Amino acid sequence: MESACEILARMAPDFPLQYAGSVFTDTAEFMGISYGDVISVGERNYLVLRDEAERRFGMEDPKFWVKRCRCLETGERRILKLEFFEEFPVRIGMFEAHCYRSPQKESRILDMVRGDGRFMQGETFLDAGGHNVRVLEVVQGRRLDTLIEDLPMDHATYFRQDFPGVLDKYLEACEALRFLHERGEKHGDVRRDHIFVEYQGGGWRWIDFDYAFDFHENPYGLDLFGLGNILVFLTAKGTPTPLDIPAEVVANLSPSDMSIVFGNRLVNLRKLYPYIPVELNRVLLHFSAGSEVFYDSVEELTEDLRACRALL
Repeated sequence: MESACEILARMAPDFPLQYAGSVFTDTAEFMGISYGDVISVGERNYLVLRDEAERRFGMEDPKFWVKRCRCLETGERRILKLEFFEEFPVRIGMFEAHCYRSPQKESRILDMVRGDGRFMQGETFLDAGGHNVRVLEVVQGRRLDTLIEDLPMDHATYFRQDFPGVLDKYLEACEALRFLHERGEKHGDVRRDHIFVEYQGGGWRWIDFDYAFDFHENPYGLDLFGLGNILVFLTAKGTPTPLDIPAEVVANLSPSDMSIVFGNRLVNLRKLYPYIPVELNRVLLHFSAGSEVFYDSVEELTEDLRACRALL
């Protein structure tokens, strides 16, 4: 077998060979795979550039099992997700779900959504050790949350001018998840940073499908709560908390006005932005700590939202 130095000299003459590492055909020990190494899988060779990281709340969370790579045969950038397992409980109000990471579930969804522009694209290979390796196309776009937060306007202008179109795109994203649910699959990690807005065309794409969950109250419940978090964020153009909203508003808040998922985030947005229609605010309150009624399906949520859309 060729060494990494030999492969890179032949296929990547621009790469500084002093940084050439090793060739990995078995990715089980992913912590030891880093810059300059070559992963050989699916009859292709991938030069590892770095570990991926999720950026949330101003911090980076490294994902050592996710490698940003360059395919040496094509020159295209790819993300390789290697086999990694974890599990943990998640509590939402009075409910608790068992969450776990499932590479096989992500592979099923990648097969299911192949060619569907609403989702990230990729394919799965088994390495020499029989481990699942997902080779993903890089979405050419920007995270939805940073795009919305960076819009250079106040909330009233945003809500009047941009939010109707944003809601239309959100409804399309909901329909994408409905597509999965109707086929017995869950996204598993529905968050605002797991939607990318494409630079060309402005389409929204869901990414990252490797989380799964067991939620006895509703098999798709965590996906629905995630959609609620995103909806509140899009409506508010951010995440209002008692620390950054006017004191006179805070004085009139109660625990029931806050999110059932994140207890410090305001959901009853009419208390902050009274021009939000009552009907839309009523939808938001389904995701509040004070709610006694929750959505059972994406269809229920989108039906209520389409009625609200007509009011904007």
